[in-house]
Amino acid sequence: MAPEDKAKRPQIGHAGRRTSSFIREHQQSRPAKLADSHHVGIDTVVEDLQGARLSPQQNPFTGVPGRDQPPRIVEGVIHDFSHPDCCPPKGSRSNRLVATLIYKAVAKRNAAAAAGTAGNSTAAGSMPSPRLPNSASETSIPANLAPTTDIDAFPLEPPAASEPEPLDHLYGSYISPLCITSFLHLMSSFPAPTGTEEDLTSSHRCLDDPVHPLVVELTLSHAPSDEFLSLADLRKHELIYRFEREWNVDVVLQRDTPWRRHPRLVVFDMDSTLITQEVIDLLAANVSADLAAQVADITHRAMLGELEFDAAFRERVALLKGLPATFFEQLRPVLDVTQGVPQLLKALRRLGVKTAVLSGGFLPLTSWLAGELGIDHAHANEVVVDPATGQLTGEVRGVIVGKERKRELLLQIAAQEKVDISQVVAVGDGANDLAMLATAGLGVAWNAKPRVQMEASARLNGESLLDLLFLFGFTSEEVDMLTS
Repeated sequence: MAPEDKAKRPQIGHAGRRTSSFIREHQQSRPAKLADSHHVGIDTVVEDLQGARLSPQQNPFTGVPGRDQPPRIVEGVIHDFSHPDCCPPKGSRSNRLVATLIYKAVAKRNAAAAAGTAGNSTAAGSMPSPRLPNSASETSIPANLAPTTDIDAFPLEPPAASEPEPLDHLYGSYISPLCITSFLHLMSSFPAPTGTEEDLTSSHRCLDDPVHPLVVELTLSHAPSDEFLSLADLRKHELIYRFEREWNVDVVLQRDTPWRRHPRLVVFDMDSTLITQEVIDLLAANVSADLAAQVADITHRAMLGELEFDAAFRERVALLKGLPATFFEQLRPVLDVTQGVPQLLKALRRLGVKTAVLSGGFLPLTSWLAGELGIDHAHANEVVVDPATGQLTGEVRGVIVGKERKRELLLQIAAQEKVDISQVVAVGDGANDLAMLATAGLGVAWNAKPRVQMEASARLNGESLLDLLFLFGFTSEEVDMLTS
């Protein structure tokens, strides 16, 4: 048909007054334009636009799904690749932070929680756990559910203003999904490094149990900005501390480096760390009750940092004047080794890790305990014994193993074993351990005094010192292999 004939085709209405009907405008019917398989816009509905697009033109499909051409799932599953935990591109460095969340199963609930559970037969301090063997209930609690269906067991009064609301007894006595979500939300509130465009990503591993984990390792990419908050300050941040109290957990933050996974030297304090007692208190208790109370008071104040350790130690040793030196041998069966210590030392030996004990106590007992446990290095104070009477003179020979001496010995042993300081882990509980904890690549406060808890790089407040292996990234299955 000639173009001039097509132009003379009769039409209804004026060209400026179009309707949305092809029949009314052109007196003919034609099929509606099929929508593009990847585009549904208003132009597919309003016919009078005559093919004009209101949405931007998309690039032609190249066969490779992407942001502009997302894949459509017709049947089955689709896999997408992201690279937060992969090796970074050449010229850049990874910036990942590892957070280990450890549930404090034996920790006591605060007074507000106890008051809220008044009338319940289970006190807040002994809230049944879904996994603990001493749980009041033998039945396993489904994941993501609270540990009770009895409304009377829930707190009816809000917690005191000075304390955060304890949430673990509501959402489960373990590291619940809500606990992890709350922590990730907290970490996302810190500023990202300059130039970072990607959102915070995370991956997690349940290190002991996939359903009711007590230990969860989170790998965060990226870490908060060092310009805004250093790692040392982040560990002491009030929001982190508040989260720990809310969810009854310990949070250990470490850079994701090879040194975290491969320590080569672990240094321990002895009193209240490798053993549960203070040796000097045991010595005093064998003399008289009054002397024991006096020595224990000095020990407590020294561990809190209220007294200078060297002077306090000399004062306590002077009170032991006249005590027979044979008491050291008599105390050997009395020493109570901390739960998990033999298994931990066995695992460290199998991994090729050197160990040392630096004690502010007495060398005779320290050396004997190191031999029993298979510890490679032992240093402690040497007391003077009168050879004529075989009794303590109340004096100390040589430099007292206090705060600074422990630090010097740690550096000395690391140099002797040719271990870089970044691969040294120190564990202690008292103020005289602070310099040692600060010098090591990772300083761990074990059921420590409040000041030490706040100053140390990491804190553990459990029953078994074997939990230390979780900080290196081992699962409970791997721990069993190392200790079997």
